[in-house]
Amino acid sequence: MAGFAEEVVDAGYTVVMPSLFGKDGAGMTPLSTARALRQVCVSREFTKLRTGETTPVAGWLRSLARDLHAELGGPGVGALGMCFTGGFALAMMVDAPVTAPVLCQPSTPFVPGRKRAADLNLSPADLDIVKGRCAAGQQVLGLQFRKDPLTGTRFETLTRELGDAFIRVEFDGIGHSTVTTHRQQAGVDAVLAFFADNLR
Repeated sequence: MAGFAEEVVDAGYTVVMPSLFGKDGAGMTPLSTARALRQVCVSREFTKLRTGETTPVAGWLRSLARDLHAELGGPGVGALGMCFTGGFALAMMVDAPVTAPVLCQPSTPFVPGRKRAADLNLSPADLDIVKGRCAAGQQVLGLQFRKDPLTGTRFETLTRELGDAFIRVEFDGIGHSTVTTHRQQAGVDAVLAFFADNLR
């Protein structure tokens, strides 16, 4: 993740990586993953299974985006979520200056279950705001592997709800981490191009 962040810095952007859970710098091992999941499961800041609800941590992330935009200026802020945080970039669009939201393999609420697999981790009111911003010209970029069991049918929901405003980038196979562990260069290129189009 840090390596990908350095690429974004090299492309000319300021990057902030909020530490929401887990141990900073820890490798992705079964033990570190279990510890992070335990931390997530007891935290009230995250929704894990509930549908039709915006994750509570979105309020803090929106505040962070507003502060960064006030400090650095520019046309807006990019937000990129991965896996558990994949949908957070969508939630940040609600009342923050996020003009380049990227959803990499959004995986909450946790599947299984048809309803959870399709849920965007947003309340109906927040989804209406996102749809309004998209109708006014905002775009949303999404990346996933087509056979990733963790992303459920969220891309179908995004396509239905956002229409042409949702830019859908998909890769063959069962991988998961589109710009990091299972890196797809076409995905990295799509993210950097999306940032260039919306943040410069």
